Amino acid sequence: MKFGMQTPFNERTPPELIGGAGQIAEELGFDSFWVPEHVMFFPEYASRYPYSEDGKIPGTPTSLIDPFMALTWVAAHTSKIRLGTGICLVPQRQPVYCAKQVADLDYLSGGRFEFGVGIGWLKEEFEGLGVPWPRRAARTEECLAVMQTLWQDDLANFSGEFYTVENAQQGPKPVQQPHPPILFGGESKAALRRVATVGQGWYGFNLTPESFAAHLVTLDGLLEQAGRSRADLAIYVSPNRDHLNAESVRAFGELGCQQIITGVAAASLDRFRERAEATLARLM
Repeated sequence: MKFGMQTPFNERTPPELIGGAGQIAEELGFDSFWVPEHVMFFPEYASRYPYSEDGKIPGTPTSLIDPFMALTWVAAHTSKIRLGTGICLVPQRQPVYCAKQVADLDYLSGGRFEFGVGIGWLKEEFEGLGVPWPRRAARTEECLAVMQTLWQDDLANFSGEFYTVENAQQGPKPVQQPHPPILFGGESKAALRRVATVGQGWYGFNLTPESFAAHLVTLDGLLEQAGRSRADLAIYVSPNRDHLNAESVRAFGELGCQQIITGVAAASLDRFRERAEATLARLM
């Protein structure tokens, strides 16, 4: 079993903590380092956060550092640990620019990037960005198709419902070919269908071994329909906090999870190291 770490950074995070957190994670043997995304928050919102009982984001978040900026900083301070967006809100982004950020980060990190993606849940954020909320799933798949031609083709061409690219050149290409792995977040049947048909992996969040097993039954059926199997995918899980222990790690592993990703955050490097070491001890 591999272990990854997810860490949010905001306006109160000094740059030395961002780079140092990556170094500590790498030194302790974490396989990957993930950073979440939201470009804006709201003191009041009608949208329902899917991972809490009251539908609200825990705490009072006001900002997050852009994940590509944070991960580039981490890449500059590390040499081995893999780097991931957990999760990039693809339909909110212009796909040509997003393709450039992905390729540049993969290039600068020496091929260490994993592209965790999702369709978003905060309608107010879409409205603030002037991006349509309806059909965001279809927009996500089209965005990824645009990115793939830019990553892979010398002359990129795409014509779809939302975007058109004609005879465009973009470089550098990603180090990982044909492109960095695309892992979908989400636990709905629609999200798992995207994993089965488009993705190279699944990033399940806030799961217990029991809920993970149930989702795998759904995923296996969708993979069979798509002519694929779980052997084609990376399967990562960020467990429910109450099920974050050595026993659950064994259970997740027996079910087919390849990597456990846990949240670690602190206001100083000393405290960050303490929490990261305690997390590993709890898992192992």
